[in-house]
Amino acid sequence: MKWNREESQPVYVLHTRPYRESSLLVECFSKNHGRISLVAKGVRRAKSRRAGLLQPFIPLLISWVGRTELFTLCQMEAACAQQLFSGEQLLCGLYTNELLLRLLQREDPHPELYEAYEHVLLELAQHAHPERALRFFEKALLVSLGYAFSFDYIERESHYVFEASQGLIKTAVKSNDSFSGESILALENENLLDSHLKEIKRLMRVALFGLLNDKPLKTRELFL
Repeated sequence: MKWNREESQPVYVLHTRPYRESSLLVECFSKNHGRISLVAKGVRRAKSRRAGLLQPFIPLLISWVGRTELFTLCQMEAACAQQLFSGEQLLCGLYTNELLLRLLQREDPHPELYEAYEHVLLELAQHAHPERALRFFEKALLVSLGYAFSFDYIERESHYVFEASQGLIKTAVKSNDSFSGESILALENENLLDSHLKEIKRLMRVALFGLLNDKPLKTRELFL
């Protein structure tokens, strides 16, 4: 089936790599069409002005055409100014991009996740607490993928372990592998205190580990 998206669509670039002599392969996250792969023809030529826009964290409006999973970029413009990240902000932004690249199927729309992605970028740009911003984005990602936590039975004073096939399971004994009900409920209400962050970061790492096929994230190695 031929795709012809002549109307501009909101997207963010997740990753690029060289393609042939003068082009780029571009992985994008589109609000209405999910993750898409594009060929940006000729953008690596010296006179091309478009390569500067094909960078992470720039909200773009683009159109494309094609018949397969690899489409051809047509029109492109910046929707607004670029979010300038550096240091920890940059690593956090690249981490969210890598999660989307690894976990989203092509052409599977996730409009609510797109909004969560825009929100985490805004939080990072405004120098909000990065740990909180990332945990809420990870929560939204799990919801979009169909692996949302069930909070209905969580008790504040109890402790839980996470099993990939069953989710959060109540345990009688607190251990290094357990998570407090207080922290889990704080995640549900998106009211994480500093005392909750280390535990919830560990919970998210465990929950995402199996979905990533036990393959480490490159950006996580950069954090270390």
